[in-house]
Amino acid sequence: MQRLISYRSEFPILERKVYLNSCSLGAMPRAGMAAVQAFCDEWTLDGGAAWERWFRKLHRLRQAFASLLGVTAQEIAITPNVSTALSAVASCLDYRARPRVVTSELDFPTLLYQWQAKAPAVRLERAAGPDGIRVPLEEYERLVDERTALVAVSHVLYASHAVQDVAAIAELAHLQGAYVLVDVYHSAGIMPVDLRALGVDFAVGGALKWLCGGPGTAFLYVRRELQPALYPTITGWLAHADPFAFSPELDFAPDAARFHSGTPPIPSIYAAHSGLEIILEAGVPAIHERVGELTDYLTGECLDRGWTLRSPLHRTERGGAVFIEVEEPERTVQRLLEDGIVVDARGPCLRVSPHFYNTVADLDALLNALGG
Repeated sequence: MQRLISYRSEFPILERKVYLNSCSLGAMPRAGMAAVQAFCDEWTLDGGAAWERWFRKLHRLRQAFASLLGVTAQEIAITPNVSTALSAVASCLDYRARPRVVTSELDFPTLLYQWQAKAPAVRLERAAGPDGIRVPLEEYERLVDERTALVAVSHVLYASHAVQDVAAIAELAHLQGAYVLVDVYHSAGIMPVDLRALGVDFAVGGALKWLCGGPGTAFLYVRRELQPALYPTITGWLAHADPFAFSPELDFAPDAARFHSGTPPIPSIYAAHSGLEIILEAGVPAIHERVGELTDYLTGECLDRGWTLRSPLHRTERGGAVFIEVEEPERTVQRLLEDGIVVDARGPCLRVSPHFYNTVADLDALLNALGG
């Protein structure tokens, strides 16, 4: 734990605030600020001559995401956000014989909107989460059949931070001949994620939250065995096998780069790479243990006070956030902010999301401010 606490000095916001909102936006590291400044310096000093260096950074980021996810760099594409990644995947699928896509009612809206926008060609089926926390595996079993093109699920549900058994969902989907896409935005960086072991075909996520890389950079994983048969219609010049040939004929890259689109967002790629380097250096297993300790502590303290939680009580079932039911959550968020404590509101709850750079003292400050 002491080794992880030493990283606190890397995040300037912790000098001024009790920051417990990493599930919304990870704290910016000093290395991130330096990386963005390096981009500015390169642009200023070299102009267009910097492009070669910037594209090398793009490829290094693909490699870093691959290391995080247990896959190869050739299976990773860089996108500006998850919506773009989902759109590219959705454009590859044939919905004529398989018009159904299965998600859940507890998934982040982007995962739902993508398929609603394709109606009537696509029929969206939403697995129910009766308790507002979990989606029973039986719900997916009920909905997935031979008419299903894709099952799109979250590794950790944004609405409660319940961890889903993605491997089991993938197995039942594949038995019906459906593809499987997993959103790892709420798990990558705070818990081990091995996409090969999960058995999924696609995965999406980004640098914004637990990876401390800021907005503007996301990733798409495409299982290598599928790539040759996938032809996204949402595309751009960087998806070409030889983009700098500037050919008038589209010849897709042979790997996941075929899912790239236009000119990449270089400043955010610099920031994303610096944050991801810190996560990899600190080590995801150690981060997972630390976040588990902190959320265990917060969960226990809330239960001791008789407060209602809308997140799993057991560490093995929970991601990195605890949902505390309060009256007037939006107003409570603002009141806490006036005290220098940053959390977020979701529905009837405060969402508290400590990262590896937080301490028990941070959580005690929140509990005391809430009247505990």
